Amino acid sequence: MRKFGLIGYPLSHSFSQRYFTEKFEREGILDAVYSVYPLTQIGELTALLGDPELCGLNITIPYKEQVLPYLDGKNEVVQEINACNCIRIADGKRVGYNTDVVGFRESLLGKLQPHHELALILGTGGASKAVEYVVRKLGFSYRFVSRNPRPSTTDLSYEQVDASLIASATLIINTTPLGMYPKIEDCPPLPYEAIGSRHYLFDLVYNPGKTLFLRKGEERGAVTENGYDMLIGQAEESWRIWNS
Repeated sequence: MRKFGLIGYPLSHSFSQRYFTEKFEREGILDAVYSVYPLTQIGELTALLGDPELCGLNITIPYKEQVLPYLDGKNEVVQEINACNCIRIADGKRVGYNTDVVGFRESLLGKLQPHHELALILGTGGASKAVEYVVRKLGFSYRFVSRNPRPSTTDLSYEQVDASLIASATLIINTTPLGMYPKIEDCPPLPYEAIGSRHYLFDLVYNPGKTLFLRKGEERGAVTENGYDMLIGQAEESWRIWNS
């Protein structure tokens, strides 16, 4: 039996096991199983990797960067952004990929308009690196916003994000878990009154389907998108990699 799965912590919000289980049933894939592995610390990965039937893993919060030392190889995207959310295990080798890049790009482009030129990326964790990669490749200007701006960077604190900046940054991407179930009444602290119909708010969170961040934008006429389609694209890209 080929084993696949998801590591992270916590994993109560994950859709991956249901998605792959239904995919296997729908497509008549009888030799594969997908499980969730809630690891309280990255060191627990060593024992999991000892399973000879394990063929692939997805990685979510908070291990997209911490997993890097466990890899034998990295594709060019992981080498560039130092964040991995997919591992292919074959012939005793563990190679890291980043399928967030594919999923995010495909989902973002559906509602992108020419006037979306300046982006704010909320958060500086592993997911933000995939978002930055896509935004940069698409030619956007962008700034990171964080509760804890990184030293020697151009990161902004939330206190520095005023109405004038929001008015000019018509693409705002939330890569943080703020607003994710069960804390659905949380949202990034922004001057939402400056958001209007020219804005595009993208939230990587998919549970709930409409976070408070997205609701606040929608109330002011913004175009919105949650992370569900991104996850579908990410999952299908993972399956392609595992079977390549």
